[in-house]
Amino acid sequence: MSRPQQLSDLQIAILRVLWEREEATVAQVQDDLQAERGLAHTTVATLLSRLVKRGVVSRRTEGRQHVYRAEVEERDVRRSMVSALTERLFAGDPSALVHHLIDEGAIDADELARLRALLAEQPAKGDRDAD
Repeated sequence: MSRPQQLSDLQIAILRVLWEREEATVAQVQDDLQAERGLAHTTVATLLSRLVKRGVVSRRTEGRQHVYRAEVEERDVRRSMVSALTERLFAGDPSALVHHLIDEGAIDADELARLRALLAEQPAKGDRDAD
């Protein structure tokens, strides 16, 4: 994904359905989101059309229905949105983001231990760039 994808909560919910199902019709997306969101069929269709225009989702016709498929991967959307958040709120400093999460109690002691173990396993950025 070359450009950042800033997506709303609802757009992400729709993409999650597509990531899970791989392909889905408007009715299937609406059904999967019904309990959580209670969206009208037309609302889901409009949102999917907008995602198609942005290149985030593709559409093919099967009979009288459109079948949608995500054209972006979840990890790429996550990376893009976290990068944009870090840039906007923390002047591009990821350590400031992590510091904020720790200070606000968003990361408990068990999670912090897992993060320390993960960081210990990771090569330094300069080492990764050399590969």
